[in-house]
Amino acid sequence: MTALSERTFAQHTAPILIRPIQPGDVDACGRAAYSAHTSVAAAHNVRCEHPSVEFSIGMIDNRVKDAHAAGFVAERHGEVVGSVFLNTFPPASIAAIGPLTVDPAAEGNGAGRQLMQAALNEAAARHIDSVRLVQSPSHLRSLALYIKLGFAVREPLVLIEGTPAHQGVPGHTTRAATIGDLPACDEFCTQVHGFARSAELKSAIANDAALVVESAGRLTGYSTGLGFFAHAVGESTDNLKALVDASPGIMGPGFFVPTRNNELVRWLLDRGFRAQWPATLMTTGPYQEPAGAFLPSIAF
Repeated sequence: MTALSERTFAQHTAPILIRPIQPGDVDACGRAAYSAHTSVAAAHNVRCEHPSVEFSIGMIDNRVKDAHAAGFVAERHGEVVGSVFLNTFPPASIAAIGPLTVDPAAEGNGAGRQLMQAALNEAAARHIDSVRLVQSPSHLRSLALYIKLGFAVREPLVLIEGTPAHQGVPGHTTRAATIGDLPACDEFCTQVHGFARSAELKSAIANDAALVVESAGRLTGYSTGLGFFAHAVGESTDNLKALVDASPGIMGPGFFVPTRNNELVRWLLDRGFRAQWPATLMTTGPYQEPAGAFLPSIAF
């Protein structure tokens, strides 16, 4: 064995160290994330979830700056080879894992499992027993890992992209959400999911991204925007149609739609929206089947 191959072998078999993420890790974690996603996309001939390395770095940077997210990195010989985040949504006792990424050069040495376990341990330390994630079906290694760790498939999703037509939906009116709408929106989200997502909605209202929809003079749904990190709930599919139609545009590469909502998927396709790639909502711990129409974020 040459000196170079011995060094490569030693690096690959070196133990993995898991530690809390630091601001100085953002660039390395972002580049590892981009490498991981482009590798999976190329292997399965699908569109990459991360359109650029700048997108990946920005995503990691946003997670690091989020007071409701706890991040961990995997190191080998002092080199960052992967990262994971546990995202919380106070006051709900819910957490979501993501993004989880491991540099392709470091796969197969347990880094992904150790990162996932670190996130699950953090959830347990916070007394959160309901944990969720959105998994890419094209990455079968991650599907197997999540199932082994106790996650169950709950909802097939599809990422949709396109341009809202702003044609309106009969019987529905939309407007910008205000802080005064927060109690009603929280109550509505609790009816649909069993918990409220107050922190996300407050942030969306502050950023002028949130919308509410009203039918027959009462609030029947809301959205925190339309995109990768936004979510929406509605009393019916028509409420979601109105929220999508009224959105100024899509933030990021697209938005997720539950594939089982055939009416909504068909309506979107008929209006020129395009299906990009499938995903799967998975959970561990308590789960309530949604009692209404909804659009999940990349978190859940």
